[in-house]
Amino acid sequence: MSGVNEGFRDGLAGGVVDTAVGVPKSREEMFEFYSFIRRGTLDAESKEGRGGLEFPAGYMFKEPPTWEADDMTDPVDMLLAELDAVGITHAIINVDDEAAARAFRDHPDRFSAQINVDPNEGMEAVRRIVRFHEEFGLKAVGAFPAGLTPQVPLDDKKWYPVYAKCVELGIAFCSTVGVPGPRIPFACQDVALVDEVCWFFPELTFVMRHGAEPWADLAVKLMLKWPNLYYSTTAFAPKYYPREIVEYANTRGADRIIFSGYFPAGLSYERIFSELPHVGFRDHVWPKFLRENAVRAFKLDV
Repeated sequence: MSGVNEGFRDGLAGGVVDTAVGVPKSREEMFEFYSFIRRGTLDAESKEGRGGLEFPAGYMFKEPPTWEADDMTDPVDMLLAELDAVGITHAIINVDDEAAARAFRDHPDRFSAQINVDPNEGMEAVRRIVRFHEEFGLKAVGAFPAGLTPQVPLDDKKWYPVYAKCVELGIAFCSTVGVPGPRIPFACQDVALVDEVCWFFPELTFVMRHGAEPWADLAVKLMLKWPNLYYSTTAFAPKYYPREIVEYANTRGADRIIFSGYFPAGLSYERIFSELPHVGFRDHVWPKFLRENAVRAFKLDV
């Protein structure tokens, strides 16, 4: 374990990149923010935000970070303090959010921009990518297929104009894959659907988010097959990183696995960075995992 800790310290030395962060929100703001997911749920707890489901996947996380409205200060300052505390020097932030857009504008050295898209909007989704890219220089386009109404499978023709525009602009496409935490169907995020996308769009950088479970082994097989495919650790506490992913990083996949902490949605940085040193990555993996792979895959100017 001493070797692993040395590798982790070496990874921290260059500064960590987190590829999916948001600004802190009060409990009430969080409930409102996730209204788009509740539209697709049918159970009463999810609809009403009971049982810890202000965040629709809250039942999955132990002590997720939450703030009462009276405790909130400036959300950008709060986020910067969280990043500084653990050595994150750069982060990709979703500039759909007004406070996040302000963070990008005020601290361009600390943040790169992402937006989420809904392919149900047709060409408007494509035009939206162009508008935001012209203003923010997008590094990523994000997707949550299971959270859309209606849901859109990853290999559906509705996504193809989005994929094509990402290729044209040199922007990475990032999607949740595997069974989603919220109580909504998963079929549209089956990892097998990624295969056709990578085949038809060999120039598209595709980053899998949110675990790929229960198909983590298939995610590894696809990364072996497709050179444009990556895996990010969003939504998973380090102690629960899939075994297949850790083994792949330690062997042929050191260049394909990308760190992300999922703050503030479900995990605190305090928990993430207390668990990270105990992940069984080999020494050479840590700098790539914590920084280098993200810089390359997202074409970051850091």
